[in-house]
Amino acid sequence: MPTSPTDLSCAPSCAPYSGLRVLDLSQGIAGPYCAQILWQQGADVVKVEPPDGDWGRHVGVVRDDQSALSIAYNVGKRGVCVDARQARGKTLLADMAGRADIVIQNFRPGVAERMGVGYDGLAERRPGLVYVSISGYGPDGPYAHAPASDSVMQADSGLMYANQTPAGEPRRIGLLMADIATALYAAQAASAALYQRARSGRGQHVQLNLFQACAALQVNDILAYGIAGEREAVAVSAPNGVFQTADARLSVLALNNDQFARLCRALERPEWLADPALSSNAARMAQRERLHREMAEQLARQPAAHWEERLAREDVLHARVRDYDALAAHPQAAHLGLLEPLAQPGGTPLPYARAPGAPARRPLQAAPAIGQHTVEVLTEWGVAPAEIQAMLQAGVLRQADAGKESL
Repeated sequence: MPTSPTDLSCAPSCAPYSGLRVLDLSQGIAGPYCAQILWQQGADVVKVEPPDGDWGRHVGVVRDDQSALSIAYNVGKRGVCVDARQARGKTLLADMAGRADIVIQNFRPGVAERMGVGYDGLAERRPGLVYVSISGYGPDGPYAHAPASDSVMQADSGLMYANQTPAGEPRRIGLLMADIATALYAAQAASAALYQRARSGRGQHVQLNLFQACAALQVNDILAYGIAGEREAVAVSAPNGVFQTADARLSVLALNNDQFARLCRALERPEWLADPALSSNAARMAQRERLHREMAEQLARQPAAHWEERLAREDVLHARVRDYDALAAHPQAAHLGLLEPLAQPGGTPLPYARAPGAPARRPLQAAPAIGQHTVEVLTEWGVAPAEIQAMLQAGVLRQADAGKESL
């Protein structure tokens, strides 16, 4: 495999993908986050964007011409800007793809082929290539070319149904769940393909789509629906809910008889333990409204800290409902270094949460400006300086200004 800088703070053996070249042609969330996870595992990730940039740069909360979404999923990458609509840009893109260990794209079916970076053509030249294609509905079939977004997919795949209100109203999950789940599955599948390549020398075309990823994410709920023939928008146990204390909200639950007994001790409710109507989870589910009403009345009388001490003493499942400021102040967050300061242009450092499981933490690097590392990367990847300058002058390439590049 080609070598490339990894900026690791530990020995190369600490980073499983040290020296791995990833060419990220994707935009938005699913593809970029897959590539970013590989960066966290040590890979050198080059993000290629068109002159207008990844569309994800302009969605949601924006700072210094880059959205939180774009920052989140592109930290650490090096940015190259290529206009693949021009013949020289298209040729360059194919050449770069032919030099990569992994290529990631999330265009609609057929787009990568028209750009000259489809799997079949690249694999002929580089049999060991791991190529990740992410689409909305898959490469073929009646919905293959249908537009897909996170909201569309949450509706179409059953996620909104799974998140329905007790009254049966479907609701969107308040995260980009379809895209994020697909990214995680894609990173795992890419890792499996790399393992296969290490054993056989053969690459692989890894094909995923948001539709299948959302179904896999719901495998338990789909099975439960298959067994029961319906879905009830209620918890799986009782008591199990969010309760208002005198000053904050607590999530409190019991999943079995032992946990219910602990809860009874914490709340000093011996009468619940002696009540035959509460002797099993099924029985308690039938008494759910009563249990929740009595718990709500009791918990509202004291502040959250009072109940947290009692519940912790008896090892009851519970947690304070936190916003992101409270998450940052969580004692375990401080212990784990859960949120790290990311020096991103445009203001103060931002809190960044890494993907878990990496054996070593690479120093965080800001998500790149459009074309921030164009000259640096192409020079390193063997493109002649005169050719780079000619393409810059012709508008085939773009290099970010010196101020952006130096950040």
